[in-house]
Amino acid sequence: MDYLRAAVLGVVEGLTEFLPVSSTGHMILVEPLIGVDPNLPQWRVLLIVSQLGAILAVIAYFARDLWRRTTTIPAGGLREHLVLKLAVGVAPAMLIGVLIHDVMESYLQKPAPVAAALVFGGIGMILIDGRFRRESPGTLDDVTLRQAAAIGVIQCVSLWPGVSRSAATIMGGMIVGLSPRVSAEFSFYLAIPTMLAAGAYQLYSYRHDLTSDMMSVVLVGTATAFVTALAVIAGFLRYVQRHRFTAFAVYRIILGAAVLAWFGLNGKAP
Repeated sequence: MDYLRAAVLGVVEGLTEFLPVSSTGHMILVEPLIGVDPNLPQWRVLLIVSQLGAILAVIAYFARDLWRRTTTIPAGGLREHLVLKLAVGVAPAMLIGVLIHDVMESYLQKPAPVAAALVFGGIGMILIDGRFRRESPGTLDDVTLRQAAAIGVIQCVSLWPGVSRSAATIMGGMIVGLSPRVSAEFSFYLAIPTMLAAGAYQLYSYRHDLTSDMMSVVLVGTATAFVTALAVIAGFLRYVQRHRFTAFAVYRIILGAAVLAWFGLNGKAP
């Protein structure tokens, strides 16, 4: 595994992990373009660690606020604590993910299912943004336990590669009455336990493949993902306050349709 591929991976991961366009979907599409075998253990390790680099960017960006919210008891008591809301929000996807992991690996980690998810997810974003968008003055503190649970259930849809965890949780937040900004913030916070748990589990599975001679390449991928994701987080939070999600939705639809058309025209099984 070379440094250039690691850097490309880091940039793609950092750009797409927290935007509603599906990082996993993009990775599945990028792998053949840069000549990578997705089943190569070293590549899987690099992918996992770069995702952890992206989540470290969330922790760094929200560090002060995260510390305050997790170390103080809200006026409403433990029921209003962010940690409990995140636990409720992450539980459904973790449970369902364990149950259907093999099915996802066997049938959905392919370009055609990913492309279909990109298209239908884009259409769904346009419909939800048009129907449920509210510019309410609420903050992250106003997210209720029931809303967190509902977002957690909706997040399960993103187990289909190409749907996007970010898209599912942000749209889920808007469906249950949150503003786009608060939905995005809760999505970022929810990514922390979701991705740390998934990353730790996957990294443990590939622990024997993380060798000392890989460390410099892994560092390049992780650092690139961290820096790119940090810039994306700041820009995206500003964007959602002023704009709809139409641009992301249209991008998804065009990309998904192009992938399906390419395979159709070339007569290849996607």
